[in-house]
Amino acid sequence: MTKFLIIRFSSIGDIVLTTPVIRCLKQQYPDAEVHYVTKKSYKTLLENNPYIDKVFILEKSLNDLVKDLKSEKYDYVIDLHNNLRTRIIKIRLKSPLSFGEGAGVRSFSFDKLNFQKWILVKFKKDIMPKVHIVDRYMKTVESLGVKNDNKGLDYFIPEKDDLPLEWLPEAFQSKYAVYAIGGQHETKKMPLHKMVELCKTIKLPLVLIGGKEDTVISEQLSVISNSSPIFDACGKMNLNQSASIIQKAEVVYTHDTGMMHVAAALKKKVISIWGNTVPEFGMYPYQTSFEIIENKNLTCRPCSKIGYDKCPAGHFKCMNELEF
Repeated sequence: MTKFLIIRFSSIGDIVLTTPVIRCLKQQYPDAEVHYVTKKSYKTLLENNPYIDKVFILEKSLNDLVKDLKSEKYDYVIDLHNNLRTRIIKIRLKSPLSFGEGAGVRSFSFDKLNFQKWILVKFKKDIMPKVHIVDRYMKTVESLGVKNDNKGLDYFIPEKDDLPLEWLPEAFQSKYAVYAIGGQHETKKMPLHKMVELCKTIKLPLVLIGGKEDTVISEQLSVISNSSPIFDACGKMNLNQSASIIQKAEVVYTHDTGMMHVAAALKKKVISIWGNTVPEFGMYPYQTSFEIIENKNLTCRPCSKIGYDKCPAGHFKCMNELEF
């Protein structure tokens, strides 16, 4: 039996973006086992995926993880993270006594295009391929004969976390929009005054979702004078429950964060809001209807391929001058 190991340690969006690789591997190698290794905090994204046979978790010890992985005797390692730790794993999974064609573990690594990203950030010259990151992930397994089935991203919500519409106030049980207000980096999130401005343009009842760290902002948004009601659900749901609220929404407003990709996986219409990052990095909503809100009239953008705690230029025009 053929065994595959996929490696991607973080984060929410990046892991959701690997789901076509998981599905296509499993469906096009139906007799194979597909295993996945990630960090503990992201296990919930994978444990309900029917195309994964086993999930391994990186906690404190890389040595313990490698020991567990070695016992599985993998045929192929698909490294979709490609950093120092994943290189160590690949080296240690290879048998030092493997010789000849087909001997040992074969590994395939995702090309992160760090040089092209650096050129775009440093010199604002776009030499990135006009290819979505999902299709670049799929390129990693192309030599195995695996083809993209073009069915988009996957997100599997367990029954226990599928919140009924009745969980929401009555005014929201017919139609509603979702605004995912969070973001791992401050320069990927709009400041409060722009969030207020956006909320006032949304004509549907609006559900705010986010983590406990977003509740200070969500409490202020939930009491603004608005033409449509606002329900603050931040900090009240786990990730799967937030996904279930997204699944039932008419439209999802989100910053360039993991929830944007969750919404795309659930085939929702996405309004994606971009600050210091740009869609040209190849991580815009995949195979779903979407619109992009961004300020293209700046010479300082993108200032990072990830994000900062605050605008390095001090003016934060990429968000402060957005128009809705």
